[in-house]
Amino acid sequence: MSSNLKNIYQYIQSDYCRYEVKANLSSILLTLLIPRNHCLRYLTWLRLSSQKNPFQLLAILMHKRYTVKYGIDIPRATSIGYGLYIGHGIGLVINPTAVIGNNCNLSQFTTIGSNHNQAAVIGNNVGNEVTIGAGAVVVKDIPDNATAVGVPAKVVSYSNPGRYINSKW
Repeated sequence: MSSNLKNIYQYIQSDYCRYEVKANLSSILLTLLIPRNHCLRYLTWLRLSSQKNPFQLLAILMHKRYTVKYGIDIPRATSIGYGLYIGHGIGLVINPTAVIGNNCNLSQFTTIGSNHNQAAVIGNNVGNEVTIGAGAVVVKDIPDNATAVGVPAKVVSYSNPGRYINSKW
């Protein structure tokens, strides 16, 4: 197996771990062929399309297809760490300059846009142990170990942040 395929497989394993699914060849093939979890299917094609490998051309086509079908727009060039979890994936738009760390949860109708051609940098565990409430509009840095909500987002607590990050990679 080429080093790129091994690297891609490790990213896929980390994503499957977040969904509490064991990533072996049969589970990956089932995810790609049988509609079980559309978010995990999308992530698998995204990971396969993001680096040079023998399946990349097919993966690029499938990634484009599922971007339209599922309303999830995460460009292949986006820097994404291990263990991405998409819950209720629909209406997701991520700028290709975004940097997403390990163990990040993205939910429906999330947009990570850019100011001055550079999108947000999201640390590990959704920020560094940060929880962002539903509907929040984050326009400035959120401190580590905080929970922020509102428009614009304001820190409301430093108690138990990152509590929704299950099955960390």
